[in-house]
Amino acid sequence: MLGCWAFFVPHAKLIGLELRRQQTQSVILCLFPTPTVLEARVKQLQADNVSEFLINKVQLTVSRTGGLPPPTLRKAPAPRKEHVPKHGERTAVPSSRWLEKLTKEKSIKHKRLLRLEAKLSAAVSGPQTKPVPDQSGKTQADKSASKHQAPKKAKDHCKTSKAAAVKSPSSAKAPAPLGSNDGAPEELGGQLLALEGAMENLPLEEDDGIRHGSIQLSILSYLDCCVFLQQPERAQQCLMFYHRSHARKKLLDVRMYNLVMHGYAKKGALNQVGRLFHLLEEAGLKPTLDSYVAALECMGRSFVHPQVITRCLRQLQEDGFCLEDLFSNCVYEEDEVEMAVKAIRRVVPGFQPPPPLHQAEDRPASYPKLDFAAADLWGRFRKQLELETSDTVTIDSVEAAKPLTERAVRAQELLTSLRSHWRTSLLQSLRESKLHMDQRKSAQLNLYPFLCVLKDEEYVDILLQSLSTLPPQGESLLILARDLGTKVYNKYVIQKRSRSRSVERIQRLYKDYIQLLAKDAQPENYLPREYWEKLEAEASYGPSLVSKECTWPNSLLVQLGLHLVELLVQVLKMENNLLTPGLEQKLIPVLYHVYSFRSGRQIGFIRPHPILTRLLLEAAETTLTFDSFVIPMLCPPVPWVSPNFGAYILTPTKLMRCVEGAIQHQLQLERCPSGNLYSIMDSLNQLGNCPWQVNQAILDIVIAIFNDKGNEKLDIPPPPSEAPQPIKHFPEGGPLTKVALKREMARCRKKAVEMYSLRMDALYKLSIAKHMGDQVFWFPHNMDFRGRTYPCPPHFNHLGSDLTRALLLFAEGKPLGPQGLNWLKIHLINLTGLKKKNSLQERLAYANEIMTDILDSADDPLTGRKWWMNTDEPWQALACCMEIAKATRMPDPAAYISHFPVHQDGSCNGLQHYAALGRDVVGAASVNLAPCDVPQDVYSGVAQQVEVFRKRDAEQGVKIAQLLEGFIGRKVVKQTVMTVVYGVTRYGGRLQIEKRLKEIDDFPPEYVWEASHYLVQQVFNSLKEMFSGTREIQAWLTESARLIAKSGRTVEWVTPLGLPIIQPYHRSKIMLCVPKTIICSVFLLQQINSSMQTVNLKSRHDVSQKPDTMKQKNAFPPNFIHSLDSTHMMLTALHCHRRGLTFVSVHDCYWTHALTVDIMNQVCREQFVELHSQPILEDLSKFMLRKYCVSCPTDWKEKKSFEYRRLVQLLSNVPKKGDFDLQKVKESTYFFS
Repeated sequence: MLGCWAFFVPHAKLIGLELRRQQTQSVILCLFPTPTVLEARVKQLQADNVSEFLINKVQLTVSRTGGLPPPTLRKAPAPRKEHVPKHGERTAVPSSRWLEKLTKEKSIKHKRLLRLEAKLSAAVSGPQTKPVPDQSGKTQADKSASKHQAPKKAKDHCKTSKAAAVKSPSSAKAPAPLGSNDGAPEELGGQLLALEGAMENLPLEEDDGIRHGSIQLSILSYLDCCVFLQQPERAQQCLMFYHRSHARKKLLDVRMYNLVMHGYAKKGALNQVGRLFHLLEEAGLKPTLDSYVAALECMGRSFVHPQVITRCLRQLQEDGFCLEDLFSNCVYEEDEVEMAVKAIRRVVPGFQPPPPLHQAEDRPASYPKLDFAAADLWGRFRKQLELETSDTVTIDSVEAAKPLTERAVRAQELLTSLRSHWRTSLLQSLRESKLHMDQRKSAQLNLYPFLCVLKDEEYVDILLQSLSTLPPQGESLLILARDLGTKVYNKYVIQKRSRSRSVERIQRLYKDYIQLLAKDAQPENYLPREYWEKLEAEASYGPSLVSKECTWPNSLLVQLGLHLVELLVQVLKMENNLLTPGLEQKLIPVLYHVYSFRSGRQIGFIRPHPILTRLLLEAAETTLTFDSFVIPMLCPPVPWVSPNFGAYILTPTKLMRCVEGAIQHQLQLERCPSGNLYSIMDSLNQLGNCPWQVNQAILDIVIAIFNDKGNEKLDIPPPPSEAPQPIKHFPEGGPLTKVALKREMARCRKKAVEMYSLRMDALYKLSIAKHMGDQVFWFPHNMDFRGRTYPCPPHFNHLGSDLTRALLLFAEGKPLGPQGLNWLKIHLINLTGLKKKNSLQERLAYANEIMTDILDSADDPLTGRKWWMNTDEPWQALACCMEIAKATRMPDPAAYISHFPVHQDGSCNGLQHYAALGRDVVGAASVNLAPCDVPQDVYSGVAQQVEVFRKRDAEQGVKIAQLLEGFIGRKVVKQTVMTVVYGVTRYGGRLQIEKRLKEIDDFPPEYVWEASHYLVQQVFNSLKEMFSGTREIQAWLTESARLIAKSGRTVEWVTPLGLPIIQPYHRSKIMLCVPKTIICSVFLLQQINSSMQTVNLKSRHDVSQKPDTMKQKNAFPPNFIHSLDSTHMMLTALHCHRRGLTFVSVHDCYWTHALTVDIMNQVCREQFVELHSQPILEDLSKFMLRKYCVSCPTDWKEKKSFEYRRLVQLLSNVPKKGDFDLQKVKESTYFFS
């Protein structure tokens, strides 16, 4: 057998094969010499009397059958008495490791010789015919079946299990040896050399921890950039650097070979593609479908003999694939699919790729359309595409209304001149650094390709933009470097997608897709995902929408960013007398690298010179530049159809956002059957398809206050100029001591930093809101690893603060209807926080009582009685006042078209899920699962129970209990009760209560610590008594996670909607990245002295590290509950969409129009009951028993059999349930209210 690369080798005449075989015997002996080094080491250890071994000599002479006697190794009986070394005596090193290496090495040599003999025998055995594929990919019968067993037909294989063949090609039948009767010449010498090289190393197994580590992703990224730059030669040099070493070769996998293949395939270099197939076999890896795509693409670009293509297709089938797999399970870029089809048609004229499979789903209901015409949506799509292609957007700041002074104009002119000079200097320095890297001609990983994927001017634009946004107090070097690296990566991905021709395909599909959404198109009973998949299946073959880009690992992003930061620090200079002309002129750095302490740790900062800070402040620039994904979308998002495709048109976005360095979530999604994710993607699509608009009335008021020095009470931060200055004297009049002055200056600096951060956050939100103006926009959504959904734009969205939420309205309006005005009034009272213990009727009556205050707030928000300013959510309350005023002044309020979102919030939603899981009667009543006339307040209930405990202790003489009399209220315990369900510890709860006690003026500050320590214990005791079922379930989840983590496994589960979840908490791993050190500290290849610091990259999510038992056990209960509340929200979203409602959520707070609140409440309750009617804990128990206890590691069973038995027993005993009737939830008014 010649291997998977044999179809590239031309046939030769079989003359002198036997002679060649005899010559090969001597080659074998040269290739596999006796491992004398290891034997010598064993003898050395024997001489030291470490232990006694008897080693049988290995005979390396080849027998007539080509076999070798296997090496044997036995250990002599251990002596009865072991020598115990005295204190200070050096002990001998055990030699078992060396014996294992010797045994393994000899076994390897033996297997290699056997395989080589078998291959040579197959090569000499004579000609044999192969099956030829016809148009459909089927095979002819093998005429020489009497001599060799015919391979399994591709047709039968595809009928049985096409997916199984793709996933496990190792199970396919080995390819039969190729003969020479095809008529093409063949040289045996090349075969022998190739076979000798193929036997050089053992096959390498792919392991997820190895395949997706930081180093592997760095190698993939490097090769990907080289191929993008059309430099496959550079990529192959790097590949060979790892391939030639057995140790380094373990880092390679088939994806890397395929990448380089595609690079050569673009150039039609068939010999190089063949060489890479050869290297693939040397590494013990099997070609994938992508390997054959590269081969066929190359054959389509170059003129090759049809017999070569025929042999390639045969080999494809013998490796367990069928021809249809090439067009259903592969990702194509640019014209790869056209070239592959062109090659196939040379041997199968008229071949047509099979149509993509699209499984029609039941569509029993129609879905609502958007209030936009198709032409309007298409125009919006074109604008969004233009925005994403440019990658950045520059908008006017809300401070632009301020008049420019002469000083500001002079500062702006000076900045323009400086930036022009800096641009020239940065360009020159960047080119010099690239030239220096290129001249080294190293095959090792380096930053050169990553500095070439964009134009030099684009790198400089990124650097100058980051300089303009650098805060006066500076930025952490690590954060700044990662941000710069990420910006480069995002630009690179957008360019790569633009070049791959997938944009043209997306445009064609989206133009048809809007027919589903537009109001002037025929109604279609499809969900957005279903319709997009249908359109994609009907479209002709072309570039895949799911691109092949490699995600750059965090270590690479930081390394690239460090190089760019170093350019900034070293290159940028300015005169020291820019603002003070009287000084002697000299050049000074614009940026400084300094150290600062944060939480007791020394952190490197990049800080701008005060002259630059002052210059930027005086210039008062009126524009802001953002990445395109920061701005809301101008058209409905592209629907999610896979974990890698959806939301934005070009900007790279993942279905599941994850912490930096964590790759396990994406792997879980990619392995998950696509059908399991349909409901998840459909709910995200529904949330993203909700159109929004800005509340202009609120925006105008906020901007006026913002530009008038802000208002901290109304959550509008003042400008940095209002930061407090340090006092120099005590209130009594004496001067501050040195220590007191230092403390005062630190306090003022901290306050100034906080004010600047809050001011810039508000500036970004308000500027984006003003930029959107009267436009309609959309928020694409994705989720975290627990399934909780989030809008993708980071600054301006409905998950923001009270101020941000008040700025948003539904773009689609609906009439209030008969009950809409009442719901608006109830919603207003909910926002005030005044009548939480009262019924809905009482809240409505109170709203009618204060109508004069409501109307006054709407008419004169800044000059009237200002009732709205004293509420819990003042800005949303003001917006609601304005909506109520408009509606009540209409002749028919029920006909008023309202765009205002009304909220329904869960009542301590985490405890609601716990109570439902345990069917806890008492707990269910406390959190409003059971129907009541007035809402039950769990926080007040806990406070009352704590007061009972306090009185008991006070009577027993406990001093702190006596001191707390009259101070225990709802507000003191609320935060702790709210967060205990999400895993807050006693330590964290004590800090929360301490903060609340400090806010009470009359409480003696010297007793705050003791009181908070006492109260947190009583709060936990109260919860244990009130929610016994909840605490039992929480303890069961915690202990299960602890035992699982101690076994070396991470905790995983699957939500009722089918979303796979894995906790990414591992022990920390520190990686050192020195500037200009090559790529990644874990695999340092080269170090160059740098003027900057060493950066510690601490990863807590590296799958190669053991799980962090503490974090795994503490995080499992809250994460599990979060996954349930996200499941409930998704179910509610899907059913609300089905009933024609506008629906969005902020986790456990659901929004809709006032008209449809009653329908949403009904759906919300029905889906909660449906969710908890499932055996959730029982299913979790079965899943974990199957995952962690059936295939438990043997060594763990032996070493920790007690923990193993305990885990099995624990998971088998699911907490018992109470007697609460879930159906009562449907009748509970205050479940969500």
